Amino acid sequence: MSYYIYDETRCELGEGPLWHPIRNQLFWFDIMGMRLHTRVNDETVTWQFDEYVSAAGWVDENTLLMASETSLSTFDIATGETSFVCALEADNPDTRSNDGRADPQGGFWIGTMGKASQEKAGSIYRYYRGTLRKLFGDITITNSICFSPDGTTAYFCDTRTDQIMRVALNDDGWPHGKPEVFIANANHPDGSVVDADGNLWNAQWGSYRVCGYAPTGEVLRYIDVGGLQSSCPAFGGADGTTMFVTSAQQNLTDDDRAKSDEHGAVFAIDNVAKGQKEHQVFL
Repeated sequence: MSYYIYDETRCELGEGPLWHPIRNQLFWFDIMGMRLHTRVNDETVTWQFDEYVSAAGWVDENTLLMASETSLSTFDIATGETSFVCALEADNPDTRSNDGRADPQGGFWIGTMGKASQEKAGSIYRYYRGTLRKLFGDITITNSICFSPDGTTAYFCDTRTDQIMRVALNDDGWPHGKPEVFIANANHPDGSVVDADGNLWNAQWGSYRVCGYAPTGEVLRYIDVGGLQSSCPAFGGADGTTMFVTSAQQNLTDDDRAKSDEHGAVFAIDNVAKGQKEHQVFL
């Protein structure tokens, strides 16, 4: 199962891939570049912002809910205009948003972290029908936010701990009970996505790969990509079986660059698994 380059754009920190199920279109971010990218008619389209942007969920055919370093805003795909929804640690100049994804109940989870990866400076929040609520704090690098297909389990991680956690959800998508360890030694876990069968696919930062885990935690297989810093997978494509993987160029050595000239690209691998359709966000 081999990868190919979906888009030649090289991101400093590619993140937040989102396949819009109505538009059949991939969106992704370059956090450090303060950019949102997509492809239209086989050409790359880019929007530039004046602060870090990192993750989004889809609201309707023409609107995304987008996380920046200071807020959640709606983004009009046709015009490129943003409209403020709510503040996100806007009073803290040391943090920014990072990983995020919509849950099956229509909420949007978003993590924050220190701009310099300050210890335990980050938190995970959930926006749901007009309310932003803090769920978990004291996290250094928030990542791996994703959900079981039946909406009863959320996953997340602090990359610094090398553990992927899971927590039970109630009918409205709010956590109940305490998070527990799902994967104890996850090899620098970055972003994750769960497929339609409940398997979790995690980008392992610094490993040129994505690791697939069964709901039991058993390793299923590895998917290789051409960038050392694989950062986040997403499922999409015409039948939902293509895996897209963002990557980054951060912290690369001369040897890393000599090994590959594909760091920072978006990769695609066909026929990996059947993905869930990304869930709609209810404002």
